[in-house]
Amino acid sequence: MTGNDRHVLWLAGVSWDGIPGADRQMVTCLKRHSRIFYVDPPVSPATRARSRNGSRRLFRPRLQVIDERVTRLTPVVLPGLSRPVVRATTAPIVRRQVKATLARQGIRPQVVVSTSLEDVLGYWGDGVLNVLYGTDNYVGGAELMGLSVSRQQAQERRALGKADKVICVTPPLAGRWADLGASPQVVLPGCVLTDPSDARSAADIPSLPRPVVGLIGQLSDRLDLDAMVAVADAGFAMLIVGPLNRGWSDPRFKQLIERDHVHYVGPVSPAQVPSYLAAIDIGITPYRDTPFNRTAYPLKTMEYLGAGVPAVTSAMATAKWLRDDLAKTVGDDVADQILALAPDGAGFATVVSRVADAVAQAARPSGRNGQPDLSGQAIEFASRHTWAPRADEFAAAIGLG
Repeated sequence: MTGNDRHVLWLAGVSWDGIPGADRQMVTCLKRHSRIFYVDPPVSPATRARSRNGSRRLFRPRLQVIDERVTRLTPVVLPGLSRPVVRATTAPIVRRQVKATLARQGIRPQVVVSTSLEDVLGYWGDGVLNVLYGTDNYVGGAELMGLSVSRQQAQERRALGKADKVICVTPPLAGRWADLGASPQVVLPGCVLTDPSDARSAADIPSLPRPVVGLIGQLSDRLDLDAMVAVADAGFAMLIVGPLNRGWSDPRFKQLIERDHVHYVGPVSPAQVPSYLAAIDIGITPYRDTPFNRTAYPLKTMEYLGAGVPAVTSAMATAKWLRDDLAKTVGDDVADQILALAPDGAGFATVVSRVADAVAQAARPSGRNGQPDLSGQAIEFASRHTWAPRADEFAAAIGLG
């Protein structure tokens, strides 16, 4: 059976229209190995426009051809789909709509992949490989998402029990699931390289004193505000870009962005991100020490590197692994200038200052002899961790390689 004949049913945890994350990035590269039938999380006629990513209100399932290799279905379920009584109907309705659409399209998937804990595995017939692809610590992040921890734990156990194959994005998450009796395989996420030619001047970027420290991504309770405040207190200009989680109410963030040398842009489209990456000298990923963050992958950190921007990140387990992998080719001293680890929030500014010195030294024409090309080496390292090889690894893990 060839890639033209094979189909993967991909039951996604995020909409295709959302910010391109692990689901969409993996599928975009995986389609070289198989056709993909991508299923969005369900919506209802009452779903707010923000949660629909601005798309029109739906009253019936919507089928859309993304390209010749990817077809997308958006299921429609009952209003109040996450409420205790109604949510019992949500997964059955999704399964029924997916099955009906597959039958009309004449598609029988060889592999079913779920990137959520919803009850969607094990319903697709004999000979179908059911894969749970863990892109987050769903239980560790339950409170952050306003979800019931006990319900997430029950869903986690059920999903692991129904999966024929378990794949997850970090070794710490694999360790959690191994403790629950699974045998997970780790396939790390990939990153996106930013072409400098994609960067265009953005009208809302003020003239900030160099070096500019940037934080680009989702702004939520995951972030270590102590670290962010420490960087600002050290006098660094900061450019902060990304949507602010409505549930994050720490008043210190408002106080931070009111400072003269801190500029908050707000949410931007993915097409605008290269402009902001080009405007910063150091990227930061300051995460609090929480169960959710301990199992996370520093995806934003890798995207800084993919744009040639040295990064400072909290010392999460996966960040340590990436830094050690970088050191194998450039040595410890240079690795600590390209991908530096901060032990805690209080120490974040100290590490940023050290990286800023290295960036300034590398940029001086008189000092370039013997100085590493930090930007070039950052891009070279990130190029070894893009989505294409990750998708090849994933394809091999589910029998499509």
